[in-house]
Amino acid sequence: MKKSVLTRYRVLAFATAVMLLVLCTCMIFKYGFDKGADVTFVVSQAHGVLFMIYLVFAFDLSSKARWPFGKMLWVMVSGTIPLAAFFVEKKVRAEVEPLLTDAGPAVAKA
Repeated sequence: MKKSVLTRYRVLAFATAVMLLVLCTCMIFKYGFDKGADVTFVVSQAHGVLFMIYLVFAFDLSSKARWPFGKMLWVMVSGTIPLAAFFVEKKVRAEVEPLLTDAGPAVAKA
């Protein structure tokens, strides 16, 4: 498996987790203090788009790592639980890094 598969997943996991925390904050302001409804709408749309891309990259990683369905599902669902994606990403990285192949060009020794 190429390193880029893991890198894409990690970037989107981090972005999705951060956007989910921002969305939770916006929701608190929207429903708790009756402020920021427009900002909440924009943040929710951005999080939704990022989450869909995250699902694609998580599926790609899980298929290349040959995970069972339950593990794949847990990794995908972790993007909906605040703070969970940070911990799941760390665990996934530790598990997948040994599976990576060096896809760099071979250098011939003279």
